[in-house]
Amino acid sequence: MARARCRSPLPGAPAVSMGPCRAVAPLLFVLLGASGFFQSDAVEVDVKDGANATCLYANWMMKFLITYETNSSDYKNTTLNLSSNVTHDGSVCGNDTQAALLAVQFGEGHSWSVNFTKTNETYQGDFITFTYNTNDTAVFPDAKRKGTITIVVKDTMQPVQLNNVFVCHNTDFLEAESVTQIFWNVTVQAFVQNGTIGKKESRCHADTPTSAPTVPPTVTNVTTASTTTASPAPTTAPKPVENPETGNYSLKSGNKTCLLANVGLQLNVSRDKPLLINVNPKTTSADGACGNTTATLKLNDGNSTLIGFTFVVKNVSKTAQKFYLKEVNVTLLNRLNGSVISNADNSNFSKWDAFLGTSYMCQKEQTLEISDNIQIHTFNLWIQPFLVVENKFSTAEECLADSDLNFLIPIAVGMALGFLIILVFISYLIGRRKSRTGYQSV
Repeated sequence: MARARCRSPLPGAPAVSMGPCRAVAPLLFVLLGASGFFQSDAVEVDVKDGANATCLYANWMMKFLITYETNSSDYKNTTLNLSSNVTHDGSVCGNDTQAALLAVQFGEGHSWSVNFTKTNETYQGDFITFTYNTNDTAVFPDAKRKGTITIVVKDTMQPVQLNNVFVCHNTDFLEAESVTQIFWNVTVQAFVQNGTIGKKESRCHADTPTSAPTVPPTVTNVTTASTTTASPAPTTAPKPVENPETGNYSLKSGNKTCLLANVGLQLNVSRDKPLLINVNPKTTSADGACGNTTATLKLNDGNSTLIGFTFVVKNVSKTAQKFYLKEVNVTLLNRLNGSVISNADNSNFSKWDAFLGTSYMCQKEQTLEISDNIQIHTFNLWIQPFLVVENKFSTAEECLADSDLNFLIPIAVGMALGFLIILVFISYLIGRRKSRTGYQSV
């Protein structure tokens, strides 16, 4: 039987050394490549049967966003990318009675697999199993829970005609528990007939050319600096940016709601040109984790904008505790290839604080400075990350901008200025009187 060879998936690129490949059935070639922003994310797998004929082929890119708990009971976000030491044990060709299995292992004890089932006419992905190892301190520093954690999620791959190749260049997200799996540039064919990969493609819905392709993030109501052209026609002023629609988000712990959030979100991204991006609640999903002293809310708008909010509890006295916003993370992704357009994190906030058992409300616009290039504007905010009762917000503590006493601020400032003017005038009169007394004595 021929010996398996390791080669590069990129034309002209050097072969990647991975040690000897096993010459057993099924034979497997696992290849790593580099593309754009990410490196060593591309994987090509060619599973062969005992006759050295291809029975399962896949080429795809993926990474994982994971939220985990630390020893200090905080929740942190981390990214797990494929490493260079990918192995390929356990893949199975499959047949009419047995599911096909595509499996890879990488890094310090991490693994990923998907099984495929078929009918007389089609095949499709069934379940995806992802196992990550929190003993990998490079990825999970100070993790409270040690060992392997397995996530099983239903694959959303559509049925594909037998002998067709499934292709999806757009980014696809699968979210389960505290893990977001990200896939893009996917090419796969299970149950390959006669060792020949099909020539006909079945595209995912996101790749279908129903409209001109775009490169997200989806930007609405963009304001840019005006430009001049040679045309003498006058230019119109840019349309004012509308406030974002308010979204209603919630998290559950078991059957009970543990976090409630109503908020309109607008990103201000200052890169080559300033962009205002309204987060659309209709295309935004909520995920995260609830705890006794830490809670995390992760929002995913259309697989292009990821925003994470982390709330913690602090002691303000021996008998009273408050929650507050401590950290915000923003990631903007290119939906077509999964690359990161921009990423920023600020873990030094001390905002939106209210007593534990109450909620925080601020209907007026607020601004969160995430980095020099990214801001978040919030509108109609109402948040309760702890101690939610009967799926309802508790009594709200309002921000100063919303307070009924807010009108007193300009009054107080005016009174202080008036008092200062009177004090100066009295001092002037006293000084002038002393001056005249001095003249009379002379």
